[in-house]
Amino acid sequence: MNKVRMAQYGTKHGHAAGKLLAMLSNPQVELAGVYEPDAARRAQLAAEDGPFRDVRWFDDAQAMLDDPSIVAIASEGLNSESLAHTEQIVRAGKHVWYDKPAGDDWEAWQRVVQLAERRRVHIQVGYMFRYHNGFRQIAEWARGGVLGRIFAVRAHMSTWLAPAAREVISEHAGGIFYDLAGHMLDQIVWLLGRPERVTAFLRNDSGIVPAFKDNTLGVFEFEHAMAFVDIAAMEARPMARRYEVYGLHGSAILLEPFEPAQMLRLCLEEASGGFAPGEHFIPVEPQSRQQLYDLELQAFIRTITGEQPPDRPLAHELLVQETLLRATRFGR
Repeated sequence: MNKVRMAQYGTKHGHAAGKLLAMLSNPQVELAGVYEPDAARRAQLAAEDGPFRDVRWFDDAQAMLDDPSIVAIASEGLNSESLAHTEQIVRAGKHVWYDKPAGDDWEAWQRVVQLAERRRVHIQVGYMFRYHNGFRQIAEWARGGVLGRIFAVRAHMSTWLAPAAREVISEHAGGIFYDLAGHMLDQIVWLLGRPERVTAFLRNDSGIVPAFKDNTLGVFEFEHAMAFVDIAAMEARPMARRYEVYGLHGSAILLEPFEPAQMLRLCLEEASGGFAPGEHFIPVEPQSRQQLYDLELQAFIRTITGEQPPDRPLAHELLVQETLLRATRFGR
């Protein structure tokens, strides 16, 4: 079996180390190296214990982008730089494992996706909950009609961030909503499509970094449904993350914690999907965050090698980002 030769562009995304570990541990991948534009950051990582310590470092981006043996690159820069990196990767004709979210510049993201389609390059955005046993089961029930027509989705995905992290993210409109809400919107638009109307409440209520929106809510209206996504940056740990889907015939709830997940609650008005009417508590096989990254990468490789179609088409990747930006930038 020929290995897929990959590289990594950037190291400052919060998932960068985990994505590198996924490539290093995958028997189908040969890691060609890593390019980090910040020389001080590169030196720091090379000197620390961790996955970056023994990697090959490219001296410049072109050494990686111009290498015909490298067929795919993980885009792992800061959110403020990764869209430009991703465009470079696509222009070089390479597939992209692109960590979320897909930038502040809606016109640029559309341009990159159109270019990828013309060049037959695959872009997979790093929403790891696509490979989460609990989220996958709920999506299967919802899309398969087990719950009936969906009328509401509620998602709570708060976190706790130190002041330094808040400073970095504060340059993005929407703050913590911009940083994290895409995970939940990835699930919601997969079930319900494009919202007809978007309303967001983006507040700073801690005062720790005044420019950073740290207490946020997005309301997404569809023809027959509403979705609510609330995210704060100062919730006491461990966070009580929760995901709920309600239909006319039943509901499905991923009980906290998300990671590692433990239990789903399924409630049905009538027998459906092999379940009797009433309340059911269904164990979820737990997965670590690293296992989710590994599953992401496995799907990415199967797609670029022609073994499977993408788990999400590029039209979906566009819709997730448009919906996020409608909440954080466009307000409609």
